[in-house]
Amino acid sequence: FSHELLIEVEEDYCKNLKLNRPQWTVLCQDVRNFSGKEYRGKIDLLSGGVPCPPFSIAGKQLGNNDDRDLFPEMLRLIDEISPKAVMIENVRGLLDKKFDEYRNSILTALDNLGYNHHIQLLNASDYGVPQLRPRVIIIGIRKDLEDTFTFPQPDHNTPPTVGECLKDLMGSNGWLLLDTWVKMAAG
Repeated sequence: FSHELLIEVEEDYCKNLKLNRPQWTVLCQDVRNFSGKEYRGKIDLLSGGVPCPPFSIAGKQLGNNDDRDLFPEMLRLIDEISPKAVMIENVRGLLDKKFDEYRNSILTALDNLGYNHHIQLLNASDYGVPQLRPRVIIIGIRKDLEDTFTFPQPDHNTPPTVGECLKDLMGSNGWLLLDTWVKMAAG
């Protein structure tokens, strides 16, 4: 995929995105004020992580009664843009029994918008990322397309440590990592 547009409301996040991905078009605005109509039929994948606090066990779990719930906005954009595929990410709390009705309404809305849907809990550490980050992933494939989507199988190898992932980068900037210090002290 090539990136077409990213929408983010937090100004500091926008600055960081623009700094790290200067070739990306980043709109720093509330997605509720964005219309996707000009992108209709031009986007292959619409992906987004809607805010997690409404469904997080670390929060009040107000779900659709939380002003930060942007699932309705995601569904609006899917309707306006009609991408070939959709990927929505959220916290594992979305799978809690208390959200069964709301989660099913989201899946029904996808169905009514013309998408087959797939939903699964994945953990980043099962795919080689040095982080325990369980996330609910919802995939939608437009019904006029062949739907052969399957979730990737977990890599059952032990994920690398953060230090292993950053060692070359940090070393190129003159940093010594703790494992290097330990080896030096022991040697």
